[in-house]
Amino acid sequence: MKKFRKLVEAGPIGLQPWAEEKLSTYAEEIIRFDTLPENEKELIERIGEADAVLVRTLPSVPASVLSECRNLKYVGMCCSLYSKESANVDIDYAEKHGITVYGIRDYGDKGVTEFVVYALVRILHGYDWPMWRTRPKEITGLKVGFVGFGTSGKMTARLLKAMGAEIKYYARSVKDECEHEGMHYCPLNTLLEESEIVITCLNKGVILLHEEEFKHLGNNKIMINTSIGPAAEMAALKKWIDDDRNIFVADTAGAVGEIWPDVKGRDNILCPDASAGMTEEAYDLMSQKVLDNIERKLSEM
Repeated sequence: MKKFRKLVEAGPIGLQPWAEEKLSTYAEEIIRFDTLPENEKELIERIGEADAVLVRTLPSVPASVLSECRNLKYVGMCCSLYSKESANVDIDYAEKHGITVYGIRDYGDKGVTEFVVYALVRILHGYDWPMWRTRPKEITGLKVGFVGFGTSGKMTARLLKAMGAEIKYYARSVKDECEHEGMHYCPLNTLLEESEIVITCLNKGVILLHEEEFKHLGNNKIMINTSIGPAAEMAALKKWIDDDRNIFVADTAGAVGEIWPDVKGRDNILCPDASAGMTEEAYDLMSQKVLDNIERKLSEM
């Protein structure tokens, strides 16, 4: 298998030590930076004459950087790549100029599923948290609606269904395998009206809930956002949170959004501000997928 001449880690990328060690088999020279560049100029200087670079969600790698790194043949994203539009790398420019960009997906889903169950049990039973109803309530019989039904959404839905919840989902298409399992597609506004718990599992940058959707959602509900970023328009979400009858859950401040400083510490906000998906197992899986992508690129050279 061929090797890169020079591979640069443009900032912290989160690979496990065993994966960092294995990187030495993929490049004649490896340069590592454990801090983020302060600006584009510094990023360009870091990449220099390298033919491969690894980045995480930061720094951004726009066309203005790619155009200056003339030897670059490969950009490995050590993070989720959902779409060109949401990527921190200008993939359109890269494709037009012979630069391959590979990202990864589906490495932190199990931790997210565990976080959802943790949050629901804590709230439903009142464990160190104001109890949602007058008595402890089981997941059994809960009407749970999923907005977005990708890998993590389906994984979480299957677990909740196994615990007795009634599952409906809204997605871009009907999922035949899920329909056979007793989880059914529902139009968005109907799902919001009929669900007691709404779990958003959307791609980064996708905002589906605005003021009109929150009117259909109503009050006395629990919303859990498992998306990487916000799934709702900020003003509408804050208005909904301002009603103490509603409970909003997210794992990180980024998943809450820019209103986080205004809602932090409220009794109806559950947010530990720690990424639920990034477990030890997730770092292992992420690292392996990053290495697999490098091997894939090298095999194509």
